[in-house]
Amino acid sequence: MNTRLKVNEIHCLDCFELLNLVDDSVVDLAVVDPPYNLKKAEWDSFATEQDFFDFTFSWIDALLPKLHDDGSLYIFNTPYNSAFILQHLVARGMLFQNWITWDKRDGMGGARRRYSNGQETILFFTKNKHHTFNYDDIRVPYQSTNRINHAKTKGILKNGKRWFPNPNGRLCGEVWHYSSARHKNKLNGRVRSLGHATPKPLDMIERIIKASSNKGDLVLDCFAGTGTTAIAAKRLGRNFMCGDQSAEYVNMARERLQSEVVES
Repeated sequence: MNTRLKVNEIHCLDCFELLNLVDDSVVDLAVVDPPYNLKKAEWDSFATEQDFFDFTFSWIDALLPKLHDDGSLYIFNTPYNSAFILQHLVARGMLFQNWITWDKRDGMGGARRRYSNGQETILFFTKNKHHTFNYDDIRVPYQSTNRINHAKTKGILKNGKRWFPNPNGRLCGEVWHYSSARHKNKLNGRVRSLGHATPKPLDMIERIIKASSNKGDLVLDCFAGTGTTAIAAKRLGRNFMCGDQSAEYVNMARERLQSEVVES
């Protein structure tokens, strides 16, 4: 693997510094959870919407050359922001694959003049049609339990053929039901601080990495936060290059990663 940046470490670098040290065409999968401009923290606050999109499109343009020809890209954001990000990626020649809706199941919202917010968007793009997609590795349980149990023995007649359910479940769809990390890590029933304003659930990041990379592939995250992508990649036998501009987050990420290494 030819790269100027040390692999399988979490670096204290902002996204542009990190991407400048990554060679072109070496990344198999980029998983990016960037600022949303929701004012959650200083790093998530921009003076104007235009400033936010100028920043967003700049890091995207810096990242795209790092993907190799069969590479994949996942970007988290709000549905509103994702509408603009999608158009930018299409204009840059990326191939749209899915608009994934993450149903966070975080309880009741407080909206009174519109529907309550309870989702985030994950855009899935690839450089070409020959990308990795391990659909069998991310199957999910069937929903119609009684019907599926019946079909296990007798099958279901479809288009003149008898269909039997896959023992590993159905193919994964575009709506993902994951509780947020803060709700997954309650203590005595109460939400507690996780050290970061917007951490992503580890099992959700694992799904992305399982689907869109193979063992030994290189996974990139240039907004690493507290290191969830690095930990998921480590667990799944992938290499990673991760970085964040916050020394505080990087220290937490390194501690989490070290605990993962010790436990394994």
